[in-house]
Amino acid sequence: MHIEREIKLDFADVLIRPKRSALPSRAEVDIHREFRFKHSRHKYHGIPIVAANMDTVGTFDMARALSPFGLSVALHKHYTEPELVAFFRSLENKSSVFYSMGITRGDEDKFERVVEQAGDAVQYVCIDVANGYTEAFVRFVEKLRQTHPGLTIMAGNVVTGEMTEELILSGADIVKVGIGPGSVCTTRSMTGVGYPQLSAVIECADAAHGLDGRICADGGCAAPGDIAKAFGGGADFVMLGGMLAGHDECAGEVVERDGRRYKRFYGMSSRAAMEKYAGGVAEYRASEGREVLVELRGPVANTVQDILGGVRSACTYVGARQLRELTKRTTFVRIASRGGSALFDG
Repeated sequence: MHIEREIKLDFADVLIRPKRSALPSRAEVDIHREFRFKHSRHKYHGIPIVAANMDTVGTFDMARALSPFGLSVALHKHYTEPELVAFFRSLENKSSVFYSMGITRGDEDKFERVVEQAGDAVQYVCIDVANGYTEAFVRFVEKLRQTHPGLTIMAGNVVTGEMTEELILSGADIVKVGIGPGSVCTTRSMTGVGYPQLSAVIECADAAHGLDGRICADGGCAAPGDIAKAFGGGADFVMLGGMLAGHDECAGEVVERDGRRYKRFYGMSSRAAMEKYAGGVAEYRASEGREVLVELRGPVANTVQDILGGVRSACTYVGARQLRELTKRTTFVRIASRGGSALFDG
C-alpha cells in the first residue's frame, strides 16, 4: 500500500488567473489547432473538441452538425457495418470523424470489413476501453498500428504519465485521458478507482508532449470554462458527452414529464446500455454508469456557439491570441474553499 500525498485537482478546484492582454476583442482569437501526428503523419486542422462515442451523442447527425464548425465526433460502436460504410463514403471532411471500436475479435473483424469497403475514408480511429491499463489493450494498439500504419489512432482511457508514454510508444497518436470524471459515470464510487481530471490532464500532457504525442481530455467538463481549463492544463483535444446531450442531433428516447420533454442520457457502462447491447449486466460485473433525463435543448449549434465563445473569452483574459498559446499563459489559482489559494502555472 502506498499513499501519494501531493494534492491532485479537478476542474472545480481551480480558476484561471487573468493576465494583461493586448487583445481588443474575442474576435481576434483563433481557436483552431494544427497538428502533425506522430505515427500516422496526418495533418490535422480544426477546433479540437470531440463529441464522445456514447450512443446518444456520437451520432451521424451530430457529426454532420459539428463538421461545419470544425469540431469532430467519435461515433459510437453500435452502428451496423452497412450504416458505417455508407456514412464514411459520404464524408467530405474525413478528419472530423473517429471510427470507434473495442478490442474484441468481433470489433476487429467488423473494423476490417468497414475499411475494406470504405477505403481511406476511415482515417481516424478511437480504440475505447474503460481500463486502458491491461496488457491486452496495449497489444491491440500495437497490432492495429502495425496493420494500419497510416491510421491516426486515439486510445484510452488512462490517467497517468507512464501509461500515456507506453500507449504512444505502442502506436497511439492521441491518448484519451479520464477515469470516472464523466457526469453519468459512477466508476469512482463503484470501484474507488480514478484520478482528479485536471491533474490527470496536466501529468499526461507533460508525458505525451515529451514524445511528440497528443492527449484528449475525456470527461469532467460541465461548462465552457472547464473546457478552457482542460486546454490550459495542456490538453490537445477535449471530449464532451453531457454538454452535448439532449439536442436534436442526439439519439435516445424522448420522455414527457410534467409538460416538459426530455431525452434519456446514460453512461456506456450503465445498466441501461448493457441491457440494450448485452442483454443485461453480466454476473461477474456491476454497472458503472447512471441514466439521467436531459431536457430537450434544440439544435446543437446554439450550444456550440456558447462553448466556442467561452473558450475565446478565456483566451482574451490571459492574452492568448491562439488556442495553442493558452497553456503557456495559464496560471491556475486553487480555490480557497477547497483547501487553499496556491498558484499553479500551466
